[in-house]
Amino acid sequence: MMDAVLTIRQMCDKFEVTARTLRFYEDKELIAPIREGQKRLYTKREQVRVNLILQGKRFGFSLENMRELLDLYYLDDQQKTQMERAVILGEQRLIDMEQQRKELDQAIIDIKERLKISNDWLKSAKKKAG
Repeated sequence: MMDAVLTIRQMCDKFEVTARTLRFYEDKELIAPIREGQKRLYTKREQVRVNLILQGKRFGFSLENMRELLDLYYLDDQQKTQMERAVILGEQRLIDMEQQRKELDQAIIDIKERLKISNDWLKSAKKKAG
């Protein structure tokens, strides 16, 4: 339930991250839990931010990209600027990922070819030796 204030342990369980990860996001000023002494409490706002950070991470966005998008939420334009920037970053990331996929597809073709040549050579060498 997003409305509840969660402890660091509850956040770790909910988002399947470590306490170290949450402290890292806090150090990078991506989240700002309520501090009660050593205790950290995560409001709905911080839960949403962690969810967005993890989604951005899955898409391959940098933490700086995520900071930018999270900071744009607070402009007084009903998140229009944030959404426009998210679309620009998302489109660029998609182009990058498609290029990486092409390169990976070519690398797979190349390694299969090299493995076939190597295996053929090994079979030939084994016949000559045997």
